[in-house]
Amino acid sequence: MQHTKNSFKQALRAGQQQYGLWLGFCNTISAELCGHCGYDWLLIDAEHAPNDLNTIHQQLLAIENTPSHPVVRLVVGDAAQIKQILDLGARSLLIPMIENAEQAQDMVDAVRYPPAGKRGVGTALARAARWNQVSDYMQHADEEICLLLQVESVSGLENLDAILAVDGVDGVFIGPADLAASMGHLGNPSHPDVVAAVENALAKIGASAKAAGTLVGDPALARHYEKSGVQFLALGIDTLILARGAKQLLEQHLS
Repeated sequence: MQHTKNSFKQALRAGQQQYGLWLGFCNTISAELCGHCGYDWLLIDAEHAPNDLNTIHQQLLAIENTPSHPVVRLVVGDAAQIKQILDLGARSLLIPMIENAEQAQDMVDAVRYPPAGKRGVGTALARAARWNQVSDYMQHADEEICLLLQVESVSGLENLDAILAVDGVDGVFIGPADLAASMGHLGNPSHPDVVAAVENALAKIGASAKAAGTLVGDPALARHYEKSGVQFLALGIDTLILARGAKQLLEQHLS
């Protein structure tokens, strides 16, 4: 068995627009269902949703049978956790709360095997290598990992140029909710100051030749950010979609 290419990473490198959806239900059926809805990528959230290694593993399996590509957001940029998630078979990671170039370099090191990095070697126990049945896994693993860093604070934006200069970072995701809070506009990611900061960040990311990403639930703002250079764009969150649809159904019946 030979290694396969990371289609999502290839698409980003080719400059192709990639539309995504956030997954918060920690559920295989909803993950697989969304995988058949036409999205290029689905984000399995382990930062705020109650996911663990088992639920992430199950959703990776479910999404594998769909046209969508799974991206896993970790709870924190921890090398030990990164090692576990990569061994489960995830090849695209979103690391939250990146503040500076030193953190960015640590994340690059964490997803690469020595001597290029510090990822631990345990392929006999790893689904990623199909338990040593992918004969060339270790020779190609580094190049197929797509590392996305989440910048979501004022200090992170101040260090954005340095973060973008780190080799091995494939894309930078601007987190609008935490950024708004950091700027003193908690709960208001559509505030003009926040929008202006995101626009400026997108311009910098685009100039660096790395992929720019964000999550926007407002369709008009999503289209605006896409015109401003967002390449991997999450259009919504499954939990909010269900809540909104359920409320609308009841309101329509009662009206």
